[in-house]
Amino acid sequence: MSSALTTPTAPAAEVPAFAQKMTDALNGAALMLMASVGHRTGLFDAMASMPPATSAELADEACLSERYVREWLGAMVMAGVVLHDPAAGTYRLPPAHAAWLTRAAGPRNLAVAAQWVSVLGGVEDLVVDAFGHGRGVPYSAYRRFHQVMAEDSAARVVSVLLSDILPLEPSLPARLEAGIDVLDVGCGTGGALIAMAAAYRRSRFSGCDIAADALASARADACRRGLRNVRFLHHDAADAIEPGVYDLVLAIDAIHDQVKPDRVLSNVAAALRPGGTFLMVDVRASSRHHENLALPLGTFLYTISCMHCVSVSLAGGGPGLGAAWGEELALRMLNEAGFSPVRVEHLEGDLLNNYYIAAAPARGELP
Repeated sequence: MSSALTTPTAPAAEVPAFAQKMTDALNGAALMLMASVGHRTGLFDAMASMPPATSAELADEACLSERYVREWLGAMVMAGVVLHDPAAGTYRLPPAHAAWLTRAAGPRNLAVAAQWVSVLGGVEDLVVDAFGHGRGVPYSAYRRFHQVMAEDSAARVVSVLLSDILPLEPSLPARLEAGIDVLDVGCGTGGALIAMAAAYRRSRFSGCDIAADALASARADACRRGLRNVRFLHHDAADAIEPGVYDLVLAIDAIHDQVKPDRVLSNVAAALRPGGTFLMVDVRASSRHHENLALPLGTFLYTISCMHCVSVSLAGGGPGLGAAWGEELALRMLNEAGFSPVRVEHLEGDLLNNYYIAAAPARGELP
Protein backbone atom coordinates (compact mmCIF):
# COMPACT_ATOMS: atom_id res chain seq x y z
CA MET A 1 0.00 0.00 0.00
CA SER A 2 1.38 3.41 -0.95
CA SER A 3 2.21 5.77 1.89
CA ALA A 4 1.74 8.85 -0.30
CA LEU A 5 -0.78 11.35 1.02
CA THR A 6 -3.77 12.05 -1.19
CA THR A 7 -6.40 14.76 -1.02
CA PRO A 8 -9.94 13.32 -0.73
CA THR A 9 -12.30 14.33 -3.49
CA ALA A 10 -14.84 16.91 -2.29
CA PRO A 11 -17.78 18.67 -3.96
CA ALA A 12 -16.37 21.70 -5.73
CA ALA A 13 -18.70 24.14 -3.98
CA GLU A 14 -17.58 23.02 -0.51
CA VAL A 15 -13.87 23.71 -1.03
CA PRO A 16 -13.93 27.54 -1.19
CA ALA A 17 -16.55 27.70 1.57
CA PHE A 18 -14.40 25.71 3.95
CA ALA A 19 -11.28 27.64 2.94
CA GLN A 20 -13.13 30.84 3.84
CA LYS A 21 -14.22 29.33 7.15
CA MET A 22 -10.63 28.51 8.10
CA THR A 23 -9.36 31.90 6.88
CA ASP A 24 -11.96 33.62 9.05
CA ALA A 25 -10.91 31.41 11.97
CA LEU A 26 -7.25 32.39 11.55
CA ASN A 27 -8.18 36.06 11.53
CA GLY A 28 -10.43 35.48 14.53
CA ALA A 29 -7.66 33.79 16.50
CA ALA A 30 -5.31 36.67 15.67
CA LEU A 31 -7.96 39.16 16.77
CA MET A 32 -8.35 37.41 20.13
CA LEU A 33 -4.60 37.57 20.73
CA MET A 34 -4.54 41.27 19.90
CA ALA A 35 -7.68 41.86 21.99
CA SER A 36 -5.86 40.31 24.94
CA VAL A 37 -2.95 42.70 24.32
CA GLY A 38 -5.36 45.63 24.07
CA HIS A 39 -6.93 44.68 27.38
CA ARG A 40 -3.70 44.06 29.27
CA THR A 41 -2.03 47.26 28.06
CA GLY A 42 -5.13 49.38 28.71
CA LEU A 43 -5.39 50.47 25.08
CA PHE A 44 -9.12 49.77 24.81
CA ASP A 45 -9.79 51.74 28.00
CA ALA A 46 -7.66 54.64 26.79
CA MET A 47 -9.34 54.78 23.38
CA ALA A 48 -12.81 54.70 24.95
CA SER A 49 -12.03 57.87 26.89
CA MET A 50 -10.45 59.77 23.96
CA PRO A 51 -11.70 61.55 20.86
CA PRO A 52 -10.24 60.29 17.55
CA ALA A 53 -6.47 60.24 18.07
CA THR A 54 -3.22 59.52 16.24
CA SER A 55 -1.11 56.52 17.21
CA ALA A 56 1.32 58.90 18.93
CA GLU A 57 -1.45 60.54 20.95
CA LEU A 58 -2.84 57.16 21.99
CA ALA A 59 0.60 55.88 22.93
CA ASP A 60 1.19 58.98 25.02
CA GLU A 61 -2.18 58.59 26.78
CA ALA A 62 -1.52 54.93 27.58
CA CYS A 63 2.20 55.45 28.36
CA LEU A 64 3.24 52.92 25.71
CA SER A 65 5.62 52.63 22.76
CA GLU A 66 4.18 54.34 19.67
CA ARG A 67 5.63 51.77 17.28
CA TYR A 68 3.90 48.87 19.02
CA VAL A 69 0.66 50.84 19.36
CA ARG A 70 0.71 51.67 15.63
CA GLU A 71 1.04 48.00 14.65
CA TRP A 72 -1.66 46.96 17.12
CA LEU A 73 -3.95 49.59 15.60
CA GLY A 74 -3.31 48.02 12.20
CA ALA A 75 -4.66 44.70 13.44
CA MET A 76 -7.67 46.42 15.02
CA VAL A 77 -8.46 48.32 11.81
CA MET A 78 -8.19 45.15 9.71
CA ALA A 79 -10.63 43.42 12.08
CA GLY A 80 -13.11 46.30 11.96
CA VAL A 81 -12.78 46.92 15.70
CA VAL A 82 -11.17 50.36 15.35
CA LEU A 83 -12.15 52.92 12.69
CA HIS A 84 -9.40 54.82 10.87
CA ASP A 85 -9.53 58.24 9.20
CA PRO A 86 -6.59 58.19 6.76
CA ALA A 87 -6.90 61.90 5.92
CA ALA A 88 -6.61 62.94 9.57
CA GLY A 89 -4.38 60.04 10.54
CA THR A 90 -6.63 59.27 13.52
CA TYR A 91 -8.16 56.15 15.07
CA ARG A 92 -11.44 55.75 16.96
CA LEU A 93 -13.02 53.01 19.05
CA PRO A 94 -16.80 53.31 18.53
CA PRO A 95 -18.88 53.32 21.73
CA ALA A 96 -20.74 50.20 20.55
CA HIS A 97 -17.39 48.37 20.40
CA ALA A 98 -16.11 49.82 23.67
CA ALA A 99 -19.24 48.40 25.34
CA TRP A 100 -17.78 44.91 24.79
CA LEU A 101 -14.05 45.57 25.21
CA THR A 102 -13.36 47.86 28.16
CA ARG A 103 -13.16 47.36 31.91
CA ALA A 104 -16.17 49.64 32.25
CA ALA A 105 -18.17 47.02 30.34
CA GLY A 106 -18.07 44.71 33.37
CA PRO A 107 -19.41 41.21 32.62
CA ARG A 108 -19.74 42.06 28.90
CA ASN A 109 -15.99 42.62 28.51
CA LEU A 110 -15.01 39.92 26.00
CA ALA A 111 -11.39 41.10 26.00
CA VAL A 112 -11.01 39.42 29.40
CA ALA A 113 -11.87 36.03 27.90
CA ALA A 114 -9.53 36.72 24.96
CA GLN A 115 -6.61 36.25 27.37
CA TRP A 116 -7.28 32.50 27.44
CA VAL A 117 -5.86 32.19 23.91
CA SER A 118 -2.34 33.08 25.04
CA VAL A 119 -2.62 31.28 28.40
CA LEU A 120 -3.56 28.01 26.70
CA GLY A 121 -1.14 28.54 23.82
CA GLY A 122 1.66 28.62 26.36
CA VAL A 123 1.16 24.92 27.17
CA GLU A 124 0.54 23.68 23.62
CA ASP A 125 3.80 21.71 23.46
CA LEU A 126 3.03 19.97 26.75
CA VAL A 127 -0.53 19.11 25.71
CA VAL A 128 0.67 17.78 22.34
CA ASP A 129 3.05 15.50 24.23
CA ALA A 130 0.17 14.44 26.48
CA PHE A 131 -1.78 13.26 23.42
CA GLY A 132 0.95 10.63 23.08
CA HIS A 133 1.56 9.55 26.67
CA GLY A 134 -2.01 10.05 27.93
CA ARG A 135 -1.08 11.80 31.15
CA GLY A 136 -1.89 15.40 31.93
CA VAL A 137 -0.31 18.82 32.38
CA PRO A 138 -0.20 20.17 35.96
CA TYR A 139 -1.57 23.52 37.08
CA SER A 140 1.97 24.76 37.65
CA ALA A 141 2.61 24.79 33.88
CA TYR A 142 -0.13 27.34 33.19
CA ARG A 143 1.37 30.82 33.46
CA ARG A 144 -1.09 33.52 34.57
CA PHE A 145 -3.89 30.94 34.97
CA HIS A 146 -5.09 32.11 38.37
CA GLN A 147 -4.71 35.76 37.44
CA VAL A 148 -6.84 35.40 34.30
CA MET A 149 -9.31 33.08 36.03
CA ALA A 150 -9.80 35.63 38.79
CA GLU A 151 -10.46 38.42 36.31
CA ASP A 152 -12.78 36.24 34.23
CA SER A 153 -14.68 35.10 37.33
CA ALA A 154 -14.93 38.68 38.62
CA ALA A 155 -16.57 39.74 35.37
CA ARG A 156 -18.87 36.75 34.86
CA VAL A 157 -19.71 35.53 38.37
CA VAL A 158 -18.65 37.82 41.21
CA SER A 159 -20.24 40.89 39.59
CA VAL A 160 -23.69 39.27 39.79
CA LEU A 161 -23.15 36.95 42.78
CA LEU A 162 -24.98 39.05 45.36
CA SER A 163 -27.65 40.46 43.07
CA ASP A 164 -28.57 37.46 40.91
CA ILE A 165 -26.87 34.17 41.85
CA LEU A 166 -27.44 33.89 45.61
CA PRO A 167 -31.15 34.84 45.31
CA LEU A 168 -31.66 31.77 43.09
CA GLU A 169 -32.15 30.11 46.49
CA PRO A 170 -34.57 32.70 47.95
CA SER A 171 -33.68 32.08 51.61
CA LEU A 172 -29.94 32.60 51.16
CA PRO A 173 -29.62 36.41 51.39
CA ALA A 174 -31.54 36.55 54.68
CA ARG A 175 -29.63 33.58 56.12
CA LEU A 176 -26.32 35.19 55.16
CA GLU A 177 -27.40 38.46 56.72
CA ALA A 178 -28.28 36.69 59.97
CA GLY A 179 -24.98 34.78 60.04
CA ILE A 180 -24.10 31.32 58.71
CA ASP A 181 -21.00 29.27 57.94
CA VAL A 182 -19.95 29.14 54.27
CA LEU A 183 -17.36 27.07 52.41
CA ASP A 184 -16.12 27.69 48.85
CA VAL A 185 -14.54 24.56 47.32
CA GLY A 186 -11.79 25.41 44.82
CA CYS A 187 -11.91 29.08 45.83
CA GLY A 188 -8.89 30.19 43.77
CA THR A 189 -7.99 33.79 44.54
CA GLY A 190 -11.13 34.14 46.68
CA GLY A 191 -13.08 36.76 44.74
CA ALA A 192 -16.50 35.27 45.47
CA LEU A 193 -15.84 34.76 49.18
CA ILE A 194 -14.33 38.21 49.62
CA ALA A 195 -17.37 39.83 48.01
CA MET A 196 -19.68 37.85 50.30
CA ALA A 197 -17.58 38.46 53.42
CA ALA A 198 -17.68 42.20 52.78
CA ALA A 199 -21.44 42.17 52.27
CA TYR A 200 -22.42 39.79 55.09
CA ARG A 201 -20.30 40.63 58.14
CA ARG A 202 -22.22 38.32 60.50
CA SER A 203 -21.43 35.23 58.41
CA ARG A 204 -18.20 33.24 58.52
CA PHE A 205 -16.47 32.24 55.29
CA SER A 206 -13.87 29.57 54.48
CA GLY A 207 -12.23 28.82 51.15
CA CYS A 208 -10.11 25.81 50.24
CA ASP A 209 -7.85 25.21 47.25
CA ILE A 210 -4.72 23.27 46.33
CA ALA A 211 -2.99 26.28 44.70
CA ALA A 212 -0.76 27.99 47.25
CA ASP A 213 -0.13 31.04 45.05
CA ALA A 214 -3.85 31.66 44.55
CA LEU A 215 -4.47 31.35 48.28
CA ALA A 216 -1.67 33.81 49.04
CA SER A 217 -3.34 36.32 46.73
CA ALA A 218 -6.70 35.70 48.41
CA ARG A 219 -5.29 36.21 51.91
CA ALA A 220 -3.55 39.41 50.86
CA ASP A 221 -6.73 40.77 49.30
CA ALA A 222 -8.81 39.95 52.40
CA CYS A 223 -6.17 41.62 54.59
CA ARG A 224 -6.15 44.77 52.45
CA ARG A 225 -9.92 44.99 52.85
CA GLY A 226 -9.76 44.43 56.61
CA LEU A 227 -11.99 41.35 56.47
CA ARG A 228 -11.79 39.23 59.62
CA ASN A 229 -14.68 36.88 58.79
CA VAL A 230 -12.94 34.97 55.98
CA ARG A 231 -10.11 32.41 55.95
CA PHE A 232 -8.35 30.52 53.20
CA LEU A 233 -7.08 26.95 53.67
CA HIS A 234 -4.56 24.96 51.66
CA HIS A 235 -6.67 21.82 51.42
CA ASP A 236 -7.73 19.30 48.79
CA ALA A 237 -11.51 18.90 49.00
CA ALA A 238 -11.08 15.25 48.02
CA ASP A 239 -9.70 14.79 51.55
CA ALA A 240 -12.16 14.88 54.43
CA ILE A 241 -13.83 18.24 55.07
CA GLU A 242 -15.07 19.15 58.55
CA PRO A 243 -18.37 17.21 58.78
CA GLY A 244 -21.66 18.91 59.47
CA VAL A 245 -20.33 22.43 60.06
CA TYR A 246 -21.38 24.43 56.99
CA ASP A 247 -24.75 25.95 56.09
CA LEU A 248 -23.76 26.77 52.52
CA VAL A 249 -21.14 25.21 50.26
CA LEU A 250 -20.20 26.78 46.93
CA ALA A 251 -18.34 25.20 44.02
CA ILE A 252 -17.84 27.70 41.22
CA ASP A 253 -16.44 26.25 37.98
CA ALA A 254 -14.46 23.81 40.11
CA ILE A 255 -15.92 20.29 40.14
CA HIS A 256 -15.18 19.28 36.54
CA ASP A 257 -11.43 19.98 37.04
CA GLN A 258 -11.12 17.76 40.11
CA VAL A 259 -8.92 14.68 40.30
CA LYS A 260 -11.55 12.95 42.47
CA PRO A 261 -14.81 14.75 41.69
CA ASP A 262 -17.01 11.99 43.13
CA ARG A 263 -15.19 12.12 46.46
CA VAL A 264 -15.34 15.93 46.52
CA LEU A 265 -19.12 15.85 46.06
CA SER A 266 -19.51 13.22 48.79
CA ASN A 267 -17.36 15.32 51.13
CA VAL A 268 -19.47 18.39 50.36
CA ALA A 269 -22.61 16.45 51.23
CA ALA A 270 -21.09 15.37 54.54
CA ALA A 271 -19.85 18.88 55.34
CA LEU A 272 -23.33 20.42 55.23
CA ARG A 273 -25.47 20.88 58.30
CA PRO A 274 -29.09 19.68 58.16
CA GLY A 275 -31.01 22.28 56.17
CA GLY A 276 -27.82 23.45 54.45
CA THR A 277 -27.50 24.28 50.76
CA PHE A 278 -25.08 23.27 48.02
CA LEU A 279 -24.75 25.74 45.13
CA MET A 280 -22.66 24.45 42.24
CA VAL A 281 -21.91 26.69 39.26
CA ASP A 282 -20.68 24.75 36.24
CA VAL A 283 -20.69 24.79 32.47
CA ARG A 284 -24.03 24.64 30.70
CA ALA A 285 -23.69 21.81 28.20
CA SER A 286 -24.82 18.32 27.34
CA SER A 287 -22.69 15.25 27.96
CA ARG A 288 -23.11 14.39 24.25
CA HIS A 289 -21.19 16.20 21.47
CA HIS A 290 -24.04 16.33 18.98
CA GLU A 291 -26.31 18.07 21.50
CA ASN A 292 -23.81 20.91 21.92
CA LEU A 293 -23.70 21.99 18.28
CA ALA A 294 -25.90 25.01 19.03
CA LEU A 295 -23.77 26.28 21.92
CA PRO A 296 -22.68 29.86 21.12
CA LEU A 297 -19.15 29.16 22.44
CA GLY A 298 -18.99 25.44 21.72
CA THR A 299 -15.59 25.38 19.99
CA PHE A 300 -14.10 27.68 22.62
CA LEU A 301 -15.52 25.48 25.39
CA TYR A 302 -14.05 22.23 24.07
CA THR A 303 -10.72 23.95 23.38
CA ILE A 304 -10.40 25.20 26.96
CA SER A 305 -11.45 21.76 28.13
CA CYS A 306 -8.87 19.93 26.01
CA MET A 307 -6.06 22.35 26.79
CA HIS A 308 -6.75 22.72 30.51
CA CYS A 309 -9.71 21.05 32.25
CA VAL A 310 -9.14 17.50 31.04
CA SER A 311 -5.37 17.82 31.31
CA VAL A 312 -5.09 19.09 34.90
CA SER A 313 -7.41 16.31 36.07
CA LEU A 314 -5.46 13.62 34.22
CA ALA A 315 -2.21 15.03 35.60
CA GLY A 316 -3.32 13.95 39.06
CA GLY A 317 -4.65 10.58 37.92
CA GLY A 318 -8.24 11.81 37.68
CA PRO A 319 -11.01 10.96 35.20
CA GLY A 320 -10.62 14.11 33.07
CA LEU A 321 -14.33 15.00 33.10
CA GLY A 322 -13.73 18.14 31.05
CA ALA A 323 -15.67 21.38 30.95
CA ALA A 324 -18.38 19.79 28.81
CA TRP A 325 -19.00 16.92 31.24
CA GLY A 326 -22.61 17.96 30.81
CA GLU A 327 -25.78 18.34 32.79
CA GLU A 328 -26.64 14.65 32.51
CA LEU A 329 -23.42 13.45 34.13
CA ALA A 330 -23.42 16.29 36.66
CA LEU A 331 -26.91 15.37 37.87
CA ARG A 332 -26.00 11.68 38.05
CA MET A 333 -22.91 12.38 40.13
CA LEU A 334 -24.81 14.76 42.41
CA ASN A 335 -27.46 12.09 42.96
CA GLU A 336 -24.79 9.48 43.71
CA ALA A 337 -23.32 11.85 46.33
CA GLY A 338 -26.73 11.98 48.05
CA PHE A 339 -28.14 15.20 46.56
CA SER A 340 -31.72 14.65 45.44
CA PRO A 341 -33.65 16.47 44.20
CA VAL A 342 -31.38 18.96 42.43
CA ARG A 343 -32.72 22.14 40.82
CA VAL A 344 -30.99 23.45 37.71
CA GLU A 345 -31.41 27.21 37.35
CA HIS A 346 -30.32 29.68 34.66
CA LEU A 347 -29.68 33.40 34.64
CA GLU A 348 -30.98 35.57 31.82
CA GLY A 349 -28.14 36.51 29.52
CA ASP A 350 -25.78 33.86 30.94
CA LEU A 351 -25.29 31.31 28.17
CA LEU A 352 -22.29 29.65 29.81
CA ASN A 353 -23.40 28.38 33.22
CA ASN A 354 -25.86 26.09 34.94
CA TYR A 355 -26.66 26.76 38.59
CA TYR A 356 -27.24 23.51 40.48
CA ILE A 357 -28.98 23.94 43.84
CA ALA A 358 -29.57 21.12 46.31
CA ALA A 359 -30.41 20.75 49.98
CA ALA A 360 -28.13 18.84 52.33
CA PRO A 361 -28.91 15.12 52.26
CA ALA A 362 -30.38 13.59 55.39
CA ARG A 363 -27.68 11.81 57.38
CA GLY A 364 -29.14 8.43 56.45
CA GLU A 365 -29.03 9.29 52.74
CA LEU A 366 -25.30 9.93 52.54
CA PRO A 367 -23.42 7.37 50.39
